[in-house]
Amino acid sequence: MLIAIGSDHTGVYHKYLIINFLIQKGYKIKDFGFSEYNRKVDYPDFVHPTAEFVNKGKANFGIIICGSGNGAAMTANKYKKIRAALVWKKEIAILARKHNNANIISLPARFIDKNKIIKIVEIFLETNFEGGRHKIRIEKIHKILSSSVG
Repeated sequence: MLIAIGSDHTGVYHKYLIINFLIQKGYKIKDFGFSEYNRKVDYPDFVHPTAEFVNKGKANFGIIICGSGNGAAMTANKYKKIRAALVWKKEIAILARKHNNANIISLPARFIDKNKIIKIVEIFLETNFEGGRHKIRIEKIHKILSSSVG
């Protein structure tokens, strides 16, 4: 399984923890993230290539990391086939996969410690989508309205 990963400067430390863990578990990694600790960068510059890679079906899942996780998720969700979920605890990781079939996990580097982030990623990658009523809901996310709103 191939995982795409991208982060800004706030997520560099977490990114390397995750990459090392995933490699040990036998995953292949495509790293789009920033690598320096002491220079600030803009998260979209690293989230766009990660999300695009997943959107094109070149990776099974994506992991994106920024300070709050919000900007990264908002950026990734601009892609039609992406369902990026902002996740900061295990229970949300489970629901993001089971109910939303999220294919990218967005992690808030400033709010998750190193001891929890690995478990959250592991749960996200190992949880299966339930389908059923959730599939119907997901299909409605990208529904194009035939009439203009407002």
